[in-house]
Amino acid sequence: MSLIMVSKDTEGGGGGIGYVRINRPKSLNSLTRGMMKDLAGVFKSLDSDDSIHVIILSGEGSSFCSGVDLTSAEDVFKGDVKDVESDPVAQMERCRKPIIGAISGFAVTAGFEIALACDILIASTDAKFIDTHARFGIFPSWGLSQKLSRIIGVNKAREISLTATPLTAQDAHNLGLVNHVVEPPQLLNKARQVAQAILKNNLDLVVRYKAVINDGANRDLHHALLLEKERAHEYYNGMTKEQFKKMQEFIAARSSSSSSSKKPPSKL
Repeated sequence: MSLIMVSKDTEGGGGGIGYVRINRPKSLNSLTRGMMKDLAGVFKSLDSDDSIHVIILSGEGSSFCSGVDLTSAEDVFKGDVKDVESDPVAQMERCRKPIIGAISGFAVTAGFEIALACDILIASTDAKFIDTHARFGIFPSWGLSQKLSRIIGVNKAREISLTATPLTAQDAHNLGLVNHVVEPPQLLNKARQVAQAILKNNLDLVVRYKAVINDGANRDLHHALLLEKERAHEYYNGMTKEQFKKMQEFIAARSSSSSSSKKPPSKL
């Protein structure tokens, strides 16, 4: 039985979605070294799969991911952790496609960091985000010490990390970490709805838009705006006359449809 499950929906209304599931429910989906390598490989593979445009990541059973399996901690932490090819968070950050995290139950430490590597988070009402690095004497290396404070603010991030206090789904939503909170049975349905909304758009621009948002987040506002301007010029300079024509036709059709929908009904 694979501990990292992958499936694809490339046809019909949900076509273009890749599903990744951490599948070790009896251990609350804690990660072994092998699982980490497999997860990294899965994201690398889906990134190069032209039939996939959005990825949904979830955990099997009652938890998303309870972190690293501490029974093999030395193997994990003293191994070749600098190898980007076997680093799941590094491969998620490299992935050009939007990643939607469907978080149920516990997202603990490494699981919290994997959640932070997603682009959009949907959480069930029973979800809890917990940073136990300080409790167990584990030094963060997948970004929790830097990413969390940039999303929810430095003071709140310090409290969560230094006290190892659980962050509930609703509190995470209120702080801007989680996009949507739903009842557990609706978790994957909501993730699919968000994925399908993405799929309705220009998928080339979706990839470019994700990249400029994420790359700009690592810069101050001045340099982030320069980055946006630079990539916009590259994009438009690379467009052909035919592409501009299709853009104009699409906008005209959308405007026409919108106008007709606003017309009052004909009198009977």
